[in-house]
Parts: sequence; structure tokens; C-alpha cells
Amino acid sequence: MLTLPPTSISEHFASLTDPRAERGKEHLRVDIVTITLCAVICGANDWVAVETFGRVKAPWLRTFLALPHGIPSHDTFGRVFRRLDPDEFRRCFLAWVRAGVGECGPQVVAVDGKTLRRSHDRPAGKEALHLVSAWATARGLVIGQVATDTKSNEITAIPALLRLLALEGAIVTIDAMGCQTAIASQIIEQGADYVLALKDNQPTMHARVRLAFADASAAVGTTLPLADLVPHTTLDKDHGRIEQRRCLAIGDPAYLAYIDPERAWPNLRSVVLVESTRRIGATVTTEARHYLSSLPAAAKALNQTVRGHWGIEHRLHWVLDVVSHEDASRVRADFAPENLAIIRHVALNLLRQDPSRRTRPRHQTLARRPRRHLSPHNPRRRARLNDHAIALWSRRRGRPARVRSR
Repeated sequence: MLTLPPTSISEHFASLTDPRAERGKEHLRVDIVTITLCAVICGANDWVAVETFGRVKAPWLRTFLALPHGIPSHDTFGRVFRRLDPDEFRRCFLAWVRAGVGECGPQVVAVDGKTLRRSHDRPAGKEALHLVSAWATARGLVIGQVATDTKSNEITAIPALLRLLALEGAIVTIDAMGCQTAIASQIIEQGADYVLALKDNQPTMHARVRLAFADASAAVGTTLPLADLVPHTTLDKDHGRIEQRRCLAIGDPAYLAYIDPERAWPNLRSVVLVESTRRIGATVTTEARHYLSSLPAAAKALNQTVRGHWGIEHRLHWVLDVVSHEDASRVRADFAPENLAIIRHVALNLLRQDPSRRTRPRHQTLARRPRRHLSPHNPRRRARLNDHAIALWSRRRGRPARVRSR
């Protein structure tokens, strides 16, 4: 019997509980997961595309997969992923991440949520899936994700996500939804620091912080307290806009006692103001954002931390939407949307770690044409694969396949 080489996926996802009955297991679970992962890397966004990829690449897949009954059908992929336990699948993902990249360590871990807009099933009363993800900004990797409960929001999902992570030495950044004393306490208990966006969901706290920075502005050039604050300023120019970010941080104990008289916020050591002035052509806009932090009042470090948080938006969420077409996916049955989202995170992590990437990552070129695996350069092969795709499409709709003559 041919001995196949072990893969990291087969090692860390082997403990998944197979939801299928024994009599119906024609295809190995690890084969189904691995084919799906490879297909998603190449731009597949539904089960028909996953099956088509598998059939096209079957000779290559057989070099490391058993495939005892060939490539599974798209229905098999769909049935398996809709019934896999997402919590168990997530634990396998976390084990795989830790084995590959280790613990978080001293870096910024950004936490934010994203809705998979077309994962809803309104006739069945199912809302679109909302995932809260943790992003290691220095390494550019997803290190965890949790789905919000259908009757809840990110406030309950964030603590569950943090419990899954080894955060000692890290700096956790969260937007205003996560600016809660309980979440701050949990971050400190796990050995990390926090930088939490402060908005009007904490109205009293926000008003006091604004007054403190108004005092700092009025004290410039005087001998009043806060007159010695030194701002840190950065200037960026990209995509036709010029943006200046000016950061001020207050760590004066008297002001912190005024802002948080009940000491409800654990280890509160600084409050932060980041003023962003953006110029696009002749239009100039200014925005002021405030933060609470357990870090010292060092404006430069805090400015860099706040800036690093936005990596989760343009390096994760934007890539999933524009490159992987996550929002366009209509996979929506049972647990399939969440499980496929985890597969996308695995695929993105693999691509981020690929040392052979060019200036324009190859996966972006592939995924901008998600059906590229259906259109190779060889005209005869292209026609053959297109006929296969037509047959699959017709079979799904109960129509006879019309194959073009060659």
C-alpha cells in the first residue's frame, strides 16, 4: 500500500468528529477538508467550484491524499461542512495556528467583527453570520474567530474569543463595542494590555476624557498641568489622499482619578487622543478619536498601536471581501457558512506565510478570477473543463447538459 506523506492539516484536523453515518463514509474526512482548502486558495467560493477544482487537480491531489473513491461530489462537500461542529473545527484551527506560529507574544492583537452579508437564509429565518476575529498584526495572521449568537452581539462573543487565545505580553485593541470594564479586566487577567476605543456608548467616561484633552489644549504655553504633553505626529500619503495623525496621551494620576473616580477600569494608565486630518483634493476633514489604555502615556507607541489596529480592516476584512469574495458566497445551510469561513482563514494564513509571494501576491491574481481553474490556456482542455462545469450546473437544476461540439 502506498504510504502518503503527513500534512499539517491531516495532523491537526484528524480529531474532527465525522458527522456521517458509518455506512455512508465513502470519502475520508481529511480528504474533504484538504480539497476544500486547496480549492479556496485557488478562488473557489461554493461547493460546485470545490468539486470542479478537485476533478481538475485529481492527479496532483493523489500525491498526498488517499481518495479511495475519487473526488467527492459537491453535494458531499456541502453535507459534510453543514454538519461539522464549528466549535470543534475552530479548536483544530487554533491548534494548527499554535503549531505553526506559536503564541501571540509582544505584538498587537486586533479584535473586530465582520458580517458575511449573503450567508442569510431569510425563508428559514436565519440571519447573516457575524464573526469576531483576532488578528496578529505583526505576523498578519488570523489567530482565532468566534461567531456571535443570533440573539446577542460582539459584547458576548469577544470574551469567548479572548479565552481561546494565549495573550500574555500582547496588546489587545478593540473598537468601541468592546469598551467594557469586564472585557478590560479579562485582558489584564490573561497577562495582556489593552487599548480600547472610547465613544458615546460610555457617555460619562467619554465626556470626562474630552474635558481632559480640552484642558491640555488650553494649557499649551502655560505652566498649568498638562502643558508638557508632547504630541506624536505621522504623515501618510497614499491613494490620492494625505493624512496626518496627531496623538496625545495623558497619564497624570490626578486626571485619571477624575476620569475614573471609582477605579472601575483595571490598570488604567493613560487616555489617548488621536486627531486625524485627511485631505483629498480640496476637501479637508478632521476626526478626533479617544481611547482608554493600560499602557504608559507614550504618545509614539500608542499612535503606532492605534494605527496597527486598522490592519484587521484592510489586511483581513478587505481581503476576504474583495479577494476571496466572502460576501458574495451563498453558502448558508446550517454550520456550513461558519466552517467555510474558518477554511478561508486557514487559506489566508497559508498565503501570508508563503515566502515565494511576488510584489502583487499571486493569490490576489487568482482570486480576482475565481473561475480561473475552469479556463486554462490550452483551448482543448478549456473546452473539456467548461463542459464538465456545464454538466455540474445542469445536474444541480435537473436539466439535461448541453455539451458544445468540438
